[in-house]
Amino acid sequence: METVTEKFLRYVKVDTQSSVETGTSPSTEKQKDLGRILYQELKEMGADNVFFDEENCYVYAGIPANCEETKTIGFIAHMDTAPVISGKEVKPRIVENYDGGDILLNEKEKIVLEVGTYPELKSYVGKTLIVTDGTTLLGADDKAGVAEIMVMAETLLTHPEIKHGPVALAFTSDEEIGTGMDHFDVERFGADYAYTVDGGALGELEYENFNAASAKVLVHGVSVHPGEAKNKMKNAFLIAMEFNGLLPKEQRPECTEGYEGFFHLEEMGGTIEETKMSYIIRDHDSGKFEEKKQCITQAARKINDQYGAHTVELTIEDSYYNMREKIEPEFMFLIENAKKHLQELSVTPKVCPIRGGTDGARLSFMGIPCPNLCTGGHNFHGRYEYCCVESMEKIVQLLVKLAER
Repeated sequence: METVTEKFLRYVKVDTQSSVETGTSPSTEKQKDLGRILYQELKEMGADNVFFDEENCYVYAGIPANCEETKTIGFIAHMDTAPVISGKEVKPRIVENYDGGDILLNEKEKIVLEVGTYPELKSYVGKTLIVTDGTTLLGADDKAGVAEIMVMAETLLTHPEIKHGPVALAFTSDEEIGTGMDHFDVERFGADYAYTVDGGALGELEYENFNAASAKVLVHGVSVHPGEAKNKMKNAFLIAMEFNGLLPKEQRPECTEGYEGFFHLEEMGGTIEETKMSYIIRDHDSGKFEEKKQCITQAARKINDQYGAHTVELTIEDSYYNMREKIEPEFMFLIENAKKHLQELSVTPKVCPIRGGTDGARLSFMGIPCPNLCTGGHNFHGRYEYCCVESMEKIVQLLVKLAER
């Protein structure tokens, strides 16, 4: 039986980066490469009802109960990695007995994982870390979760002395672009409640996430030769910058933490004639979330009042909502159980809000309450991503305990 580290190292070498550009499901065909691997491994380990949705790239499986428990607990992780940085040709490296200092990731490019920037590294002195070579992300988000669930499944299947009820497993595509639940088969999954394994440091538990929306801004300008532009040109670039300046600076991601929401300008490009901007809008509080959408709407109105009707076209679309309202109060036992088992493993639980979203947030509104568990990773979506081996091993134990009755 492979260790969680061995599985993780295999999985991260499969390029599964999703894309916001294609408009297909899955957004990239290469996600199916990992889906096929997981499907085959689940079949070989003897999982029940193993199914690979080839069209939309979902993997489902079950582990039959070996006791009288009838409620089905589910575990979910996503196969894709973030579009923002390459997940191709990932070269993971193991750092054993970490000494607490800076880690040189790439000597040629002089890329260094610095303790001064990432002080949480200090808590891993003496542990084993898995890092990148500084040119790609690692893929711990969420292949650490995938590996942990797979080892948990194999553990239950090979140790019948561990008594457990029915267990449902699912691996999804396109979570990173917010469409992971678009074609998810709730009935096939079959869980009464579930956990996503898609969080950060060991001990973190999450049942609150952002309310989320996307905003598309299209700015129409007028191009005139700059030598004859006076009182004629409307530079869409400059109008776009003015629009952005109307949004509160203190509500940008780099200025916020905890429960504080934000406006995040993700993309901007175009010409003097036409400039496009893409924003994401986030807030845990539903009232403040609505205020933020009203704020960006007012900014568009102000620009149109100044430069003429239809100068700015604004489209806002809600993405997902805070799952807290679906967890409290009836399903808080999911959090309490996880806290109890972490304490049994000598890990201090830390319940904290997600400054983002998970498949579980949407799934909670589809009828399956689904808080989020840690994976042992840090610095997701970037070249400084790393994962702790000992944390992953503890999380496997946590998943087994959660499945155990």
